Amino acid sequence: MEEVLRRENLMRAYQRVVRNGGAPGIDGMRVEDLMGYCREHWGRIREELLQGTYRPHPVRRVEIPKPGGKGVRVLGIPTVLDRLIQQAVLQVLGPIFDPTFSDESYGFRPGRSAHQAVKRAQEHVRSGHRWVVDMDLEKFFDRVNHDVLMARVARRVKDKRVLVLIRRYLQAGMMEGGVVSARREGTPQGGPLSPLLSNILLDELDKELERRGHRFVRYADDCNVYVKSRAAGERVLESLERFLAKRLRLRVNREKSAVGRPWERKFLGYSLTVHKEPKRKVSGESVKRLKARLRGILRAGRGRRLGRVITELNRVLLGWVSYYRLAEVQGVFEELDGWIRRKLRCILWRQWKRPPTRLKKLLAFGLDEARASRSAYNGRGPWWNAGASHMNQAVTVRWLRKQGLVSLAQEHRRLASIFVNRRIRNRMYGGVGAGGG
Repeated sequence: MEEVLRRENLMRAYQRVVRNGGAPGIDGMRVEDLMGYCREHWGRIREELLQGTYRPHPVRRVEIPKPGGKGVRVLGIPTVLDRLIQQAVLQVLGPIFDPTFSDESYGFRPGRSAHQAVKRAQEHVRSGHRWVVDMDLEKFFDRVNHDVLMARVARRVKDKRVLVLIRRYLQAGMMEGGVVSARREGTPQGGPLSPLLSNILLDELDKELERRGHRFVRYADDCNVYVKSRAAGERVLESLERFLAKRLRLRVNREKSAVGRPWERKFLGYSLTVHKEPKRKVSGESVKRLKARLRGILRAGRGRRLGRVITELNRVLLGWVSYYRLAEVQGVFEELDGWIRRKLRCILWRQWKRPPTRLKKLLAFGLDEARASRSAYNGRGPWWNAGASHMNQAVTVRWLRKQGLVSLAQEHRRLASIFVNRRIRNRMYGGVGAGGG
């Protein structure tokens, strides 16, 4: 606990909490107010932590819709003060636990990323393990058994004050509508400690898979095991289900878990092609989720300037293509570019509303009078017209680019070339000064 409360450690934790920002907890305190509050009250809080009497506040319940309308994900937002304390604890415990974790664990660990996990999965398939046990843990963060988790934390942490504090964070109630409900299991997502605690618990799964000699990749509670046949996959899934229930008291979600081909499943938003040397591609479900998100922006854009709509689209598109820059199949980016352009042309056609206005606009875009007149009065709907040759000739790709629209295909090629050049530099210079992965 003394190490947690060391001034240098606390200042690093404070800087991280401020940098991360985030919503207030149940007390309404903002990140900007934390320093002033600590100046006034830290002496008392520090003494309570040293004596083991500090009690965390309940977390604020926030529901985040899951992709595709598949229910909600419940977050527990701690107060800013508790985020500071959790971050300080994390900075001390992380270096103790992380070196002991499996090399096949990539989630929420320093120097590791989802991209590394995706590339590792591709390596397993390339090695001939062309069946995957895609295992989903049922409501993992809601079902973590506190006693099982704390027993594993206590193997390396001997300071009882730290152990008591962690258990109190696990048991901190959740407030919704002014009512606090007790928590007897689960580790609420939303606090800095939650990812480390999940890795501590699931490290036992990793060690079991290593003991059995399996090829696998785990990112948080997403775990894929790669085998050479369906029969082997079914055996692995059944035995892991028994292991998780007996040792960690966790349940496998049979509806979402399956044994299948890697190109039929997705992992962290990516999938693979069926080739002998499989290539990374964006999964079909990820494309559907992006389109659903963009539709909300596009629907809201019918009564607004096109430039403002494009600005909002670009914020989403740049983040999305940055995550999927590892994709080796280009076609999906070109298809999405075409779909987005057609949606924007559809907005313009709707905004022009009446045939006389449409005629005027088409003429302004350079169509000859006869063709502009036929197109403006054709009586077809907006979506048909948005895909017709007259709108493609009028509202060109070049014109949309001038309005600021990002091209996913061009941005992907740019990011992919950066990635390739960085990989070449890593090979030449052994990674020194190359910027990492």
